[in-house]
Amino acid sequence: MTSPQTTRVNKVLPGVLFSLLAILLFDLMGLIIKHLSSTYGAAELSAWRNLFGLIPASIALWSTRNWHAGGRKLRLRQWQIPVIRGLAVTVAQFCFYLALGRLAFATAATISYSNALFILVYSVPLLGERVGLFRWSAALVGFAGVVMVMGPGRDSFTWEALLPLIAAALYAFAGVSSRMMDEDVPSPLINLWSSSVSAIGAFALAMALGGFTAPASVADMGWILLMGLCGGSAVLSMVVAYRMTEPGNLAPFAYLGIPTAFVLGWLFFGESPFSDLFPGAILIIAGGLMILWRERRMARQT
Repeated sequence: MTSPQTTRVNKVLPGVLFSLLAILLFDLMGLIIKHLSSTYGAAELSAWRNLFGLIPASIALWSTRNWHAGGRKLRLRQWQIPVIRGLAVTVAQFCFYLALGRLAFATAATISYSNALFILVYSVPLLGERVGLFRWSAALVGFAGVVMVMGPGRDSFTWEALLPLIAAALYAFAGVSSRMMDEDVPSPLINLWSSSVSAIGAFALAMALGGFTAPASVADMGWILLMGLCGGSAVLSMVVAYRMTEPGNLAPFAYLGIPTAFVLGWLFFGESPFSDLFPGAILIIAGGLMILWRERRMARQT
């Protein structure tokens, strides 16, 4: 007879594989956004992305047993939280997509990985967690890496480097705020609510900034569809991964998105911002892994 502990261990590997698939799909989505950004605005690309994102969000909710067992309820007692979370994602996506069109692909992606540091900052006022000197030191190490990648003082520094940092801060808020929901609420239901709000917000933002551009060709329509499918499938893959194993088992692999972003940016756009990324990217990874190590150690002690 297989014990629950053995079953959990056996699911670590597929969980990691699904998380790696999600990272690859997110990178592919970013490449498509960068490709399309010369013709279409960040707001309208975000709107299409969110519209397609409702499909995997609905699939994830429908595959959740607890939601079916609870009567398939769609209403939330704390509906304000996913609404605010969805609006934060709307602005985060706009900033990040705008950054992809104006910065080197790897640079924008690397700065966005500072969201792990912002999660630590938000956990104090929003979740009431106590953060000691070690984790604050780790956050400072990571933030020093972000500053080095952004490069204030370099001739190549532009204000656009702040866009992925703003996106990271808002994505982190979205992640932390979801932990404020009642524990019996299925995560896919929260995601569906937030995705719906993000879609509405993105379409409203696109209309306010000049509306939508008609697809220039059938090929562009295909790219837009593929962008939505990659982003939506990435979210679904990540949901599956987090349902298979603990987040601590997946977090170390998230930073593989930095070297893959560098390679993909070099292959598809001829970008090689090595001097801009390093050693700052190393510090970002080190700061995040230091926080992860501390979290796992505290969990074992508890």
